[in-house]
Amino acid sequence: MAVRIAVLAAYVILIAVIGISRMKKTRTFADFFLGGGRVGPWMTAFTYGAAYFSAVLFIGFAGKVGWGFGYSGLWIALGNALVGVLAVWALIGFRIKRMSQEMSVTTMPEFLEKRYGSRFLKLFAGLATFVFFIPYSAAVFIGLSYLFKMNFNIEYWQALAFMGLLTAFYLVLGGYRSMTVLDVVFGALMLAGGTVLFVSLLGKAGGMAAATAKLAAIDPRLVGAVGPPGWWPLAALIFLTSVAPFGMPQLVQKFYAVRDKKAVRAGMIISTLFAVILSGIAYFAGGLTRLFLSPEATPGAFAGGKPVFDALMPELLARVVPQSLTILMLLLILSASMSTLAALVLVSSSAVVKDLYGGFLRPAASDKTLTALMRCMSALFVLLSVLLAYIRPATIVTILGISWGAVGSVFLGPFLWGLLSKRATKAGAVAASLLALAVCLTLYFRGMPSPEAGTIGMLVSLAVPLIFIGFGPRRHRDNK
Repeated sequence: MAVRIAVLAAYVILIAVIGISRMKKTRTFADFFLGGGRVGPWMTAFTYGAAYFSAVLFIGFAGKVGWGFGYSGLWIALGNALVGVLAVWALIGFRIKRMSQEMSVTTMPEFLEKRYGSRFLKLFAGLATFVFFIPYSAAVFIGLSYLFKMNFNIEYWQALAFMGLLTAFYLVLGGYRSMTVLDVVFGALMLAGGTVLFVSLLGKAGGMAAATAKLAAIDPRLVGAVGPPGWWPLAALIFLTSVAPFGMPQLVQKFYAVRDKKAVRAGMIISTLFAVILSGIAYFAGGLTRLFLSPEATPGAFAGGKPVFDALMPELLARVVPQSLTILMLLLILSASMSTLAALVLVSSSAVVKDLYGGFLRPAASDKTLTALMRCMSALFVLLSVLLAYIRPATIVTILGISWGAVGSVFLGPFLWGLLSKRATKAGAVAASLLALAVCLTLYFRGMPSPEAGTIGMLVSLAVPLIFIGFGPRRHRDNK
């Protein structure tokens, strides 16, 4: 325990030192939100990957998906790497950077306003970003708090309070400049921790062949192409988590900040390899939870004989990873989550400060005022997220599903078609955002699982603008 506390203390000190040093170089809104727009390939790649994968993946998704689907959960990892990372970087990475410079925009709601000439779309997108990213951030806090509770034997609320204070502290200081520097360190820790987890799992299971045989003995479908829940729930999870990045503000922001086209090309390779390793290990580990966990052997992961999905991975880590290396696993998930939280906080705060306050209430607000308000809104966003995490309204997968589904429904079609085609129209963009979000939320509140409701909402968002293509003025040239 003393060693874990010492390592965690060193980790916090590192964050504080970098945050304070970056604060001295963070003078403008562009510095705070985009690192000045001069971030290189390694930093961009790691900050993209670390923002994509967090405690939501390692604690929530790996546990619930792995328990239900077995090995077929690896299809999600493949989709995330090839579509959510490689395709995003290759198809729209530099387009986003060039668009941000040509149109002088720093946020997605700003892009929608200028691309379509719609102040309503800017207002609606800004509100949606802030509202629906709060549950996403809360899901990350929930996953981290479970992990801290197990590692340090503290109460859930104590772990939650610690994580909230730490996130607010390092973000309020240096913003994006702090985040990119730390993400390189975080990324290295994540890769090291993932390697330890993979080796430990195979060692405990007796090798790949033995693990597969044991899993098949429980249920042959757990080692098949599609696990027990069936193809549609699996397809919805793949689509939701792999296609949404084409329109997720916290991931798109990384391309506003990247330095140039050369950095995009290099970052694409780095981030794809990072995604293959991290997501593959996470879902593989989740697929083996049934081999190590049971109501008799690990009662903390079950309630009434049924699995508590958000507690499965913390219990698995405690059982398979050597005690001397458990701190590395803690740092792995903590590192991933800190970056995700930072991205969510910055994007959500900018939606209020730049898009709503600066765009509607005080268009003439000074850069100094916007930067100060960003710091205040960052702290407020963290507070709201922590309060929601304390309530724990649902499992991590459910919370993430509705958050990503809702945000993807609002942004995916209008942003993607607006970026790729000069024929996309204002009417199509507004109709897509409103209708897709309505479909997503209606399906969810009528009882459909959130990943499936989110997937259908995102499909509507992609389809509706196509109906209007060709019926409006050509205001935007193709980015080729």
